[in-house]
Amino acid sequence: MKDTAMKFDLAQASELIRRRRTIYPENFSSRDVDPDVVREILTNAVWAPTHGLTQPWRFVVYSGAGRNPLIGVMDELYKKHTPEDQYIRAKHERMLSRVGASPVIISVAMRRTPNSKIPEIEEVEAVACACQNILLSAAAAGLGAFWSSPKFIYTDEAAEKFDFEPGDKMQGIIYLGHPQGETPTGRRKPLEDFVIWMDD
Repeated sequence: MKDTAMKFDLAQASELIRRRRTIYPENFSSRDVDPDVVREILTNAVWAPTHGLTQPWRFVVYSGAGRNPLIGVMDELYKKHTPEDQYIRAKHERMLSRVGASPVIISVAMRRTPNSKIPEIEEVEAVACACQNILLSAAAAGLGAFWSSPKFIYTDEAAEKFDFEPGDKMQGIIYLGHPQGETPTGRRKPLEDFVIWMDD
């Protein structure tokens, strides 16, 4: 029987996965990101695994002048949801500066299918897989990406402020841009620290 399985270059896929790194917006250049590339990245996102084909991911893309309201939104939410004893001015200011430093910002949320029998945790996991597809696709396109999850995004108020529908639950803010400088090196513990082989 003819082998009809799809075959891709595992070495290239492995290199992409292992060389992907978080690139913070302060390390982006001012160069615009091609909207067609963003569309391709998001198309890859929606091909993430999804139990029951519920496809619970939702995205809002901000670019150009569309980013401007986010500065006020994030300023308001950070101040409102950060206890006084945990407030750090430098962190607050850096968060706001990242909006202007990022040519494209994607807010990400999970939307439950009404009356779905799929556990909510599985919908959250599906959206996380979609986010990983975004990060890998951005790296493949030569873009830097930063998946941010400030505490305030897990509030119902944040979902509304970031242009989602009532009931949607935010899972992150992804910043995209062209990186400046070298990609940082990474490190991981050896595989043996995480795996038990049951082969006897």
